[in-house]
Amino acid sequence: MRLIDLSHVIEDGMVTYKGLPAPHVCDWLSREASRANYPQGTEFQIGQITLVGNTGTYLDTPFHRFAEGEDLADVGLERLVDLPGIVVRAPTDGAVDADVFEGLDVEGKAVLVQTGWSRHWRTPAYYENHPFLTAAAADRLAEGGARLVGIDSHNIDDTRGNARPVHSRLLGDGVLIVEHMCGLDQLPDAGFRFFAAPPKVKGFGTFPVRAFARVD
Repeated sequence: MRLIDLSHVIEDGMVTYKGLPAPHVCDWLSREASRANYPQGTEFQIGQITLVGNTGTYLDTPFHRFAEGEDLADVGLERLVDLPGIVVRAPTDGAVDADVFEGLDVEGKAVLVQTGWSRHWRTPAYYENHPFLTAAAADRLAEGGARLVGIDSHNIDDTRGNARPVHSRLLGDGVLIVEHMCGLDQLPDAGFRFFAAPPKVKGFGTFPVRAFARVD
């Protein structure tokens, strides 16, 4: 059995999405300060982090797009962990259309789209002209019964305009989304299990996840 990490590291000051604040990671209680509270040789650190939900590799739930949709606390574990996974190889700097998924059985699966764009992570190139799914591709995945769709790009939608048809179709059908993935080149095309569980936060639609796969 191999475990393959598919998520980016979250660091202080890191920008995931231009225009959104970077996370602030610091000590709430430092080891040095804690020594006053414990016997000699005993110390603890309590960390503090301030971030928006769209930080690092994160999960989108229906609440992210729809006010009445399921939030992080509503989504059951059966939709987040131990999912049969497939990787769709679509190396491109443009649109990933429905034909890429033609003939694939996506029902009940985590469908992970490898574009190779994660190579630009934390560079200016990451944010511009990134790969994305078309509305037709979203229709194909939703109609095929995909449970979750992931991508190793800046956004699953084309961000050159304000429309978000892929988010709207997938989340509207209860299909979860994971964006800003990495390491998909380490996975086989199929035959692995996928995991991406966030904390159970009420009233939140997105949150970072430690996305990973198990290859037996």
